Amino acid sequence: MRMNELKLLDCTLRDGGYYNSWDFDVSLVQDYLKAMDELKVDFVELGLRGFNKDGFKGACAYTTDHYINSLIVPKKLKVGVMVNASELINYPDGIETALSQLFVPASESPVSLVRIACHVHEFIPALPAAKWLKEQGYIVGFNLMQIADRSEEEIKHLADAANQYPIDVLYFADSLGSLNPETTAYIVQIIREVWKGPLGIHTHDNMGYALANSMRAVGEGVTWVDGTVTGMGRGPGNAKTEYLAIELEEYRNVSSNMTPLMKLIEGYFKSMQNACGWGTNTFYYFAGKHGIHPTYIQEMISDSRYIEEDILAVIEYLRLEGGKKYNSNTLDAARNFYSGAPTGTWKPSDEISGREVLIIGNGPNIVKHMQAIETYIRNKRPFVIALNTQTHISADLIDIRAACHPVRILADSSAHTTLPQPLVIPASMLSDNIHQAFQGKNLLDFGISIKENTFEFESNYCVLPNSLVFSYALAIAASGQATRILLAGFDGYGTDDPRTGEVNSILSNFTKVPVAPPVISITPTQYRISTSSVYAF
Repeated sequence: MRMNELKLLDCTLRDGGYYNSWDFDVSLVQDYLKAMDELKVDFVELGLRGFNKDGFKGACAYTTDHYINSLIVPKKLKVGVMVNASELINYPDGIETALSQLFVPASESPVSLVRIACHVHEFIPALPAAKWLKEQGYIVGFNLMQIADRSEEEIKHLADAANQYPIDVLYFADSLGSLNPETTAYIVQIIREVWKGPLGIHTHDNMGYALANSMRAVGEGVTWVDGTVTGMGRGPGNAKTEYLAIELEEYRNVSSNMTPLMKLIEGYFKSMQNACGWGTNTFYYFAGKHGIHPTYIQEMISDSRYIEEDILAVIEYLRLEGGKKYNSNTLDAARNFYSGAPTGTWKPSDEISGREVLIIGNGPNIVKHMQAIETYIRNKRPFVIALNTQTHISADLIDIRAACHPVRILADSSAHTTLPQPLVIPASMLSDNIHQAFQGKNLLDFGISIKENTFEFESNYCVLPNSLVFSYALAIAASGQATRILLAGFDGYGTDDPRTGEVNSILSNFTKVPVAPPVISITPTQYRISTSSVYAF
């Protein structure tokens, strides 16, 4: 390619806005614009432009000309905005009317570039927008999303349709983060067979390939490349602008000054990244590998109800059922890991009725007070329930172990087969691969159903507010008609940890049920619950 043909576009304030509702401080935006100018970025996409008025959103969700004109934009830095195709094709009075509500002629606007973001089914219906925008004097880009799983024939058909309109750059986005450099090159080659104009790429970093995919695309002739500062963007984020600037400096024949951007990262973006959590991790990697929309992972990571096992179980569900398009209802359905109506064959009351139950947790205090706890068990003979595979208390003092989360059960299967106690699980409601992993193990089948903020205790099953084994153990004791429940080793996670709040919520809901036995912690705890001392007992 010719020198200066390659364009670097930064879309931090548009893509990163999904984390803070596009509500960026003006001082940050000013420093950002100066840093982009020093970095020799060609275009900054300052945000979205559209009609959505649901909930509070900051200025970069609308990016009006009035807002842009209130900023000091360096003269050499060109400004772009993005419009979602869905808002144009669904506008009651048609695409041209919608665009006329959003844009004045380019000669009267600070905006140079308008990009239209399209899902595959929206692409052809939205193409007439290119003609209107071009007539108004704008540089026009179309971003084609979720292209990775489309056939060669489909991709060529879309590229051919684009040829019929005055589009300045045709982008494809690795929306699910599932591409690698080889598949990226393959898609570029397919598009290139039909589309002869400039080609762009927007990469996601689910599997850590965002930079590599961008550079491979450049090697294949792509001339527009997107990035965001620190990769800020939905889910795992994007190719990092600071890395792209370094890698593309020679291609672009520019000399970049990184200092203002690095100060901005240190002073603003680093703390925001720690708070919001964008960036790749194992969950995003799994999602990218299986073509699952990264918003599923982002939502679960930011929701304290989802423990690690939950997230892995949901990923497995979406892998089998399909998760390319995000839907919150699908996420709720995926979290219900148990098939069919709640059922079971084991009745806890046969062994527990009229007895005291001691539930053994895994906090440090179980070790610190182990001798006193074991002495109490030997003297008073409570019915002892250990959670999952913890082994601090002598095996001969434990009556049963409880486990209920499918992923945790499967992960611990080899350990459970070596432990002597019967294992209580919702066996009849779990998959065949779990049963195969426990051949020869004494399983007690106690059913489970999940219903928000609810505890119900039947003879052979329970209804719980979540899939935590602590909730399951409490329900076993209540269904078993225990006289009271003692807790040991439930220390807590710290007052600021959301898990502490979740356990407090569990205990609050449990104790409100009229038939629930009283609950007392006999080792130190941070939870809001009655506390005594194992030594007093």
